[in-house]
Amino acid sequence: MLDMKPACEKCGKALGHEDAARICSYECTFCPDCAEAMASQCPNCGGELLTRPKRRARPGKS
Repeated sequence: MLDMKPACEKCGKALGHEDAARICSYECTFCPDCAEAMASQCPNCGGELLTRPKRRARPGKS
């Protein structure tokens, strides 16, 4: 299962499950502003930063 990290690893901005975020294949997580500033390249592994899928609550779950 995808590890939905709660904050940008560069600026610390909170990132909820439904917020826009960018991740690499190692699940390093960044807000869109930081990802753009880094030319969509992960500073940790050099991988491409792509849009993180959104996870919504399941019906009947809180």
